[in-house]
Amino acid sequence: MSLDAQQLSALFLRCCDEINRSAAELNALDGQLGDGDLGATLEKCARLTQQALVETPQDIAAVFQAASMACVRASGSSFGTLLGVALLTSSKQSAGKQTLEAEDIPPLLEAVLAALMARGGASLGDKTVLDAIDALNKALRSQPAQNWSQIAPQAVAAALDAFRQQPNKIGRARMFAERSVGLDDPGMVAFAHLVDAAVGHARHSQEAR
Repeated sequence: MSLDAQQLSALFLRCCDEINRSAAELNALDGQLGDGDLGATLEKCARLTQQALVETPQDIAAVFQAASMACVRASGSSFGTLLGVALLTSSKQSAGKQTLEAEDIPPLLEAVLAALMARGGASLGDKTVLDAIDALNKALRSQPAQNWSQIAPQAVAAALDAFRQQPNKIGRARMFAERSVGLDDPGMVAFAHLVDAAVGHARHSQEAR
C-alpha cells in the first residue's frame, strides 16, 4: 500500500461522502446519549474538508493539515475538536513525506491515540472512539497490508460488538451510563463509517453492525 497526496485526498473525499450519507444515523445515535448533533457536526467538517481539498495539497502532511484546519473551523464540539487533533497529529507524523506507506500507518495511529488521550482525558476501555482506533491499530499490526481492506472494517465492527454491552465511562454519555448499555457509542460508529469509506467498502447500516 502506498498513497500519494492525490490518492490521500481522494480517500478523504470518500470519507466526506460517507459522512454525508450517515449524518442522520449519527444524529439519531447521539441523541440517545448526548446532544444529537454528531452527524451535523461531522457533516460540516466534511463540507469544509471538501472545500479545502478542491486543489490537492502538495504532500501528505499538507493533506492532513488541510483537513485538520477544516475540522477546527467547522466545530467547537468535543468530537470535532478531537478529529482536528487527530488530523493535526497525523500531519506532524507525516512531515516531509511524499507518500504514505503501509509501515507508516500503525505508528501514526499510536501517535493519534496518545494525542487524543492527552487532549480528551479518555482512556482505553471507556467505550469511546479510542477503543475503535486501538482495535484497528492492533489488527493492522497483526496482518500484512494486502489484507487490510478486509480486516480493518472487521476489527472496528468487533470493537463495537465488544463494547456494546458496556457502559460509557466518559463524556456526556457517562451521565446515562446504565442507558448506554446495549447501545453503540456514536463516535465509534462514526469511525466505523470512516474506515469503511477509507478501504472502499459499501456503507454498513446500523442494523447490520
